[in-house]
Amino acid sequence: MRQTTSFDPRAWLMAGAALCAMLGATDALAADAAATTAEASADAAAGLESIVVTAQKRETNLQETPIAISVLGGDDLKNRRVQSLLDLIDGSVPSLRVAPFFSRQSAVSVGIRGIVPSDANQPSRDQGVGVYLDGVILGRSQGLGAALFDIERIEVLKGPQGTLFGRNSTGGAVSIVTREPSGKFGLRATAGVGNYGAHRVEAHLDLPSWNNIAVKIDGVLTKRDGTVKNTLEGEDDFNSYDRRGLHLGAKWEPSDSFSARYDFDISQDRTTPIFVQLIDRHPSAPAANFAPLVQVHPERMDTVDIGLPQQESVGNIHGHMLHLSWHPADSIEVRSISAYRKLDQSQFDNSIGAYSGRFVPNAQFARYSLASLRQEQFSQELQVLGKFDNLDFVGGVFYYHEKGDDDAWSPNTMVWNATGTAATRLPTLAAGAATVFPDRASTAKTDSIAVFGQATWTPPVLDERLHLTVGGRYTSDKKEGHLTKVNGAVPVLNGVTGPIPFEGKWNRFDPMVTLAFDPTDAIHVYGRWGTAYRAGGANSRSLTYRAFDPETVSTIEGGIKAELLDRRVRLNLAAYHTSFKDIQIDFNAVNLGGSNRTTIETVNATGKGTIDGFEADLTIAPVEGLTLTGSYAYTKSKLPPADNPFDTSTALVPSYVVFTPKNALSTAIDYELPLGGATLRFHLDGNFADGYRVASGTDVLSDPSTIFNGRVSLGDIDLGRGATFELAAWGRNLFNEEHLFYRGGPNPTLGSFGMFNDPRTYGIDATVRF
Repeated sequence: MRQTTSFDPRAWLMAGAALCAMLGATDALAADAAATTAEASADAAAGLESIVVTAQKRETNLQETPIAISVLGGDDLKNRRVQSLLDLIDGSVPSLRVAPFFSRQSAVSVGIRGIVPSDANQPSRDQGVGVYLDGVILGRSQGLGAALFDIERIEVLKGPQGTLFGRNSTGGAVSIVTREPSGKFGLRATAGVGNYGAHRVEAHLDLPSWNNIAVKIDGVLTKRDGTVKNTLEGEDDFNSYDRRGLHLGAKWEPSDSFSARYDFDISQDRTTPIFVQLIDRHPSAPAANFAPLVQVHPERMDTVDIGLPQQESVGNIHGHMLHLSWHPADSIEVRSISAYRKLDQSQFDNSIGAYSGRFVPNAQFARYSLASLRQEQFSQELQVLGKFDNLDFVGGVFYYHEKGDDDAWSPNTMVWNATGTAATRLPTLAAGAATVFPDRASTAKTDSIAVFGQATWTPPVLDERLHLTVGGRYTSDKKEGHLTKVNGAVPVLNGVTGPIPFEGKWNRFDPMVTLAFDPTDAIHVYGRWGTAYRAGGANSRSLTYRAFDPETVSTIEGGIKAELLDRRVRLNLAAYHTSFKDIQIDFNAVNLGGSNRTTIETVNATGKGTIDGFEADLTIAPVEGLTLTGSYAYTKSKLPPADNPFDTSTALVPSYVVFTPKNALSTAIDYELPLGGATLRFHLDGNFADGYRVASGTDVLSDPSTIFNGRVSLGDIDLGRGATFELAAWGRNLFNEEHLFYRGGPNPTLGSFGMFNDPRTYGIDATVRF
């Protein structure tokens, strides 16, 4: 059954039980602290492994890096069945929130600590969290749902990263790090099947080094049929995906002082939207508004009530990256990162069907959003890293150029009969008031230049346990664009007919200061203050291409990172206070002025907003082979009221952060047991969250959620000649829990609509390694 809008107490009981088990294990370990030296040495050998991160542009130990960071390693991603960033929607990292743009899997909203743009789905609107692939920013939310290749780890850097990551990273950064060519022969091939017609094939081939050149090839195909059946003959089901891609990496190391790595990737992402259901009937909605075929469905559907035209959204992406590294001296490294990427994404969404408006006899309905975006970007970054006695530093310059265009059309696709007892497909697409394609269109171009630097000084006092880091970044952003179509015609603004121009330029300096102290080798305490900003722009969904200004954030953070009991316990805590200024708030209206289009206006709220939070990450290895983890995030926000341009009855209306629960928790159990010539591995994770708002100007909460995922494998089976075999069974949403991750409305015309999470999925994989 679907949960209610209050946080499910069962989730807290299960979470509490898991945490109590962890704390009990800690107490037991404390009681054993007086054991013999030999026993302690044996325990240490089975302690927690160190985690390497690159949050400061160089490899450092997670525990010694004075930033709140969560890391999902390759094994974590495999155990949780994370094949694209969209699979993190269940809250594997509690402070990281990932969601599709409305029902479209073809674009992904990514947020950290409450900073989540509700609509970054257009060429002149930026994200609040930077997503990076091997140090290269991915400029659009479209394409972020593509299949992940061979991932070494995903680093989630929390809080503003205005110095080293810089560009539009007000909430933080998600850094995806892939595995480099090793120069040694190796092959890992996986094939698997699952319910809903799922199948998966991937292969990763490392070739032996030749003339100091190492080559690696990765291929991925992951496909699943829809989870909601579309009854209209010949049309695609809802909530399907088909993701595939190819990656080629080559690394040349002619000497110890120089290396060059080239990467090429190409991928295609084919998805259908998540189905939107009518979940309740508004008390004031008259019965005449409802056709007999339109039914309320408060629980997750597996078959639509009215079949609809629906085809796949297709994203084609390719990119080139060149990483150069030169060591002119032992203490100096010079790096260059050059990248070009191109994206072509269609976004076809007929998921809301008959639920967008009241029934009218013989009228057209089923608004089909046919949108597309084309984008290409070039970036160049130069870095200089050095270490002299008590001083570490990194500095550099960054250039980013992006151009793109988008268009959209919203025709109706179905027509009612006179009584609403039947509906038929229109022979041709028609859109009522908007019959000309496209209904809206725009172009945009961005140029960004930045100079940055950061230095850490460890004074020769207090046994060199004190560290002062100071950094800053100067950014110059320039954007320009044109709105070329509105409601199917050339725009008319203030009596002038023609494309509506937009141009903006902003200069910004973002400082950062961190003071860290190491009371012991195993305990690290830090305080951090930093700022960041998200550039302004213009909203292509606006009727007038209305411009908006940048928003800025300032965050004060304090944290402690500790490894205890012979590295069997790792506890990281962070608390922060974020202050917003000029927050970009979105307001939307559908069917404005009789048009089918969605109109969105972005405004800068006056006054300051605040977000306060607390985060905890706990990892325990009580006995050899067993690891218990728990992560918690508390987020409390207060945004200033904003001027809703669609509501003339009042000057200001409340505004809210989106897709951010007040409480979120993720726990996991991992166990590994050698069995003679094989190894048994077990993983179970539970993810819990409060409901959250999905629109900046609407005080309506989604459902709380309780999701369990699991994986069991028997691996390391010797096949001879250096080959091993693994067989694994996996499941996501093991208990088939239902919750509305998106709740819209209430709409007085019909009622509330929403989208449910995925049903239970499961399957088996077989992997061969050479």
